[in-house]
Amino acid sequence: MSVLNIPARELGFEELNKRVRATTEDVRIDDCYGQRFIGSALSGRTLTINGTPGNALGAYLDGGVIEVNGNAQDAVGDTMNDGKIVIHGNAGDALGYAMRGGKIFVKGNAGYRTGIHMKEYKDKKPVIVIGGKVGSFLGEYLAGGLIIVLGTDCDAVPVGNFTGTGMHGGKIFIRTNKEPSNLPEQVVVESASGEDLREIEPYTAEFAGHFGADAKALMKDRFYVLRPNAKNPYKQLYTAN
Repeated sequence: MSVLNIPARELGFEELNKRVRATTEDVRIDDCYGQRFIGSALSGRTLTINGTPGNALGAYLDGGVIEVNGNAQDAVGDTMNDGKIVIHGNAGDALGYAMRGGKIFVKGNAGYRTGIHMKEYKDKKPVIVIGGKVGSFLGEYLAGGLIIVLGTDCDAVPVGNFTGTGMHGGKIFIRTNKEPSNLPEQVVVESASGEDLREIEPYTAEFAGHFGADAKALMKDRFYVLRPNAKNPYKQLYTAN
């Protein structure tokens, strides 16, 4: 498939998105400067962005692939259903908000409320992998899917406060030598087992492939896994997890 190049420096977000939607080709956007809603509901195509996309990049993504050579702002992958987003930098707050499927890979750090309200149903299992650290409220009200925080220093805990608040499904994996503390009552933390590590190994390998990391070295380090407490009162409020 051919690639349409769109120079975005002088374009507002409405015109830029109009041009992306008007073609059936893969798209490369150069000089992106904060335009919002890029790649909304994209399916069946690849979108490469050079620069910094604005809020709600890949919202409702439905099978397309978005790759960002730079940082991204808030609400990346908002309610995305399928596909993949790869960010060769940092991401803002609310990454993967209400994400229902697909995968997000971030080379650097992510802000507050990463993975809030993520959920899974049948064959839809969303995955977020963060190469650096994340802010507070990671996995808030998590209902399903996987969140993997690799961090850059195993002697530090690469998550903020209130991790897993309201969590009632899914799992959060954290690569660290220190057991995460000050967790809410509805979260159980334990050292990841061999079976747990086998579950995340394909996603860690995919992360390494995108960013030139050493997957085997990452998997040799210690991981902790956070799960919802079986007595969690939030779970009964949901029909599927």
